[in-house]
Amino acid sequence: MPDRNFVPTGSQRPIRPLKMSDQVAAQIRRMIARGELVDGDWLPTEAELVQQFGVSRPTLREAFRLLEGDSLVTIRRGPPGGARVTVPGPGAAAGLFGMVLMLTGTSIGDVWEARLTVEPAAVRGLAETATEERLVALDEELERVRAAARDPLMFNRAGVRFHVKLVELSGNQTLTAVIAMLSEIIERELAHALAAIGSDTNEILRANRRALRGYENIVALIRAGDGAAAEQAWRQHMNNVRRYVSRSQREDRVLDALY
Repeated sequence: MPDRNFVPTGSQRPIRPLKMSDQVAAQIRRMIARGELVDGDWLPTEAELVQQFGVSRPTLREAFRLLEGDSLVTIRRGPPGGARVTVPGPGAAAGLFGMVLMLTGTSIGDVWEARLTVEPAAVRGLAETATEERLVALDEELERVRAAARDPLMFNRAGVRFHVKLVELSGNQTLTAVIAMLSEIIERELAHALAAIGSDTNEILRANRRALRGYENIVALIRAGDGAAAEQAWRQHMNNVRRYVSRSQREDRVLDALY
C-alpha cells in the first residue's frame, strides 16, 4: 500500500503539469493510436480545434510542431493550410536508430548476429502458421524480387524488402519493427559491398541468381509447412550472403550510418 504519510523531501522535484500544447499534442497522439484518426486524414481547421480544445492559436500551433516533430502530422502552411495525419512506419526511426548503433560502436558482425537471431526463427514461425493469405503475399514479394534480378541495385533493394516481409508475415510486430529499422542499414551495407567487390556484372548476376534460388527455396519450404527445414535453409542462405559480403568488408568494422 502507498505510504499515506509520505512527505516529499528536498531530493524530490515537484511534479509540474504539462503545458497546454503538450496536452493537446498528447490527446491527438492518442486519437491516432486508437485509430480515430488514420493516415491521410485532415485535422479540423485551426479555428475549430481552438474552440474544441479551448486553447489559443499559438498553443495549438506549438502542439502541431510537436506532432510534426514526431512525424505524426505534416503541416501545410499558407491558405488554406492545415495538418494532415501521417502515420509513421519503422522507417521513420531508421536514421536515428542507425546513428545510435554507430555512436555505440556497433560492428557489421554484430548486426549480422542480430539478424541471424531474429530472421530464421521468424521464418520457422511463418512456415508453421502461414495462412493462404500470407502465402499469397509472400509469392507477390518473390515476384518483385524476380522482376529485379537483372538490375543489381534494384535486386539489392528487393532482396532487403523480401527479408523484412518474411518477418512481417511471421506476425510478430516488434520483430518486424526491428528488422524494418535495420533494413536501411542492411541495404546501404550491401550496396557498399557490391561497390567494393567491383563492376564485374557477370559475377554480380551470378550472385543474384544464387540469392534468388535461396528465396525460391524458402518460399517452397514455407508452403510445405516445414518449419525446421525452413529455419535451417534461411540460416544457411544468410550465412552464404554474409560470406559473400565479407569479401569486401571486415566484420569488426563499426557501422557507418552517414555514407
